[in-house]
Amino acid sequence: MEKNHISHFSDNTVAKLFGTLADGSEVYKYTLTNHKGLEVTFITYGAAIQSLLVDSKSNTKTDVVLGFDTIEGYVASYDLPSPPYFGAIIGRYAGRIANGSFKIDDKLYNLDKNLGKNTLHGGKFGFCRVIWEVKEVKREADSAFITFSYTSPDGDERFPGELVTEVTYTLTSENEINIDYTARSSQDTVINLTQHSYFNLDGHNGDVLRQQLMVNSSVLVDITDDGIPTGSYAKAGEKGFDFKIPSGCPAKIDNSFVLTANDQPAAILFSDVTGLKMTVYTDQPSVHIYVGGNCFGTVEGKEVAAYHPQSGICFETQNFPDAPNHDNFPNAILRKGDTYTQKTIWKFETI
Repeated sequence: MEKNHISHFSDNTVAKLFGTLADGSEVYKYTLTNHKGLEVTFITYGAAIQSLLVDSKSNTKTDVVLGFDTIEGYVASYDLPSPPYFGAIIGRYAGRIANGSFKIDDKLYNLDKNLGKNTLHGGKFGFCRVIWEVKEVKREADSAFITFSYTSPDGDERFPGELVTEVTYTLTSENEINIDYTARSSQDTVINLTQHSYFNLDGHNGDVLRQQLMVNSSVLVDITDDGIPTGSYAKAGEKGFDFKIPSGCPAKIDNSFVLTANDQPAAILFSDVTGLKMTVYTDQPSVHIYVGGNCFGTVEGKEVAAYHPQSGICFETQNFPDAPNHDNFPNAILRKGDTYTQKTIWKFETI
């Protein structure tokens, strides 16, 4: 697969070589900070977040995301029985598409399938296994941002249209990470982008079960046993996932919560151990919450961590899974000439 050209910068303290893929393509990392001690390292492979250091109550930095120390770890993770997609941008369509197919104006499109008869997270490669171009990096006294770009060719994973996507991560003076997405297509297509970091406010090498979770929703997208939306909705409490009042993180969850108030937090995570609080805001219609990170004892995480099924929790802010196949779900079609936008904010505080 053709990889995007990497931009190089004259300030060699910004871009550092992270590793080299089997085809010789170089993967770079960029580390940005703000004045409140937030320190985030990004890699051009999947435009992924590799580490996220936050000052905790003990005046030490805690790395709150799962990841790998080498590019070889990221590549190998996609051969696991259930790839974790650590820290990556997911596209063209996050979540499942039933039977790997959808229609636009009565024209049927059949996608590459990578989850049995279904398509998950964009297909076999998606946006997570390609190198993104770094268009701009800017650092100021109390904030910083980095903009990644990727051009997905027409027919990529059998999606229609050439899709140009940009993602900007901004570290703000309020200790937030703002994630702004834009995309434009040369043809009518479907789109659903998200960020797939796994969070653990106790540190990336533990588990999340003692952390408190709040989700600002009592409604789930109803799904079949294999995770495909039925087109209906379900009460979160009846499925054992009522987090309107903060409760301990579940050991197993893979569900989309329906959001109705974009000016309110979508979700909050809190750790008594570190005193860290993470608040998630989004303009998307759902937050898909997933607890996982299992590397099956075959791929070592950062600092030789043995990641397991409760290592981290994802807050995948996005449209509903399989929305192109349900007329009653929010629109997932991006028309030629229109611009897709999305915004998600992660705010970190020490309580």
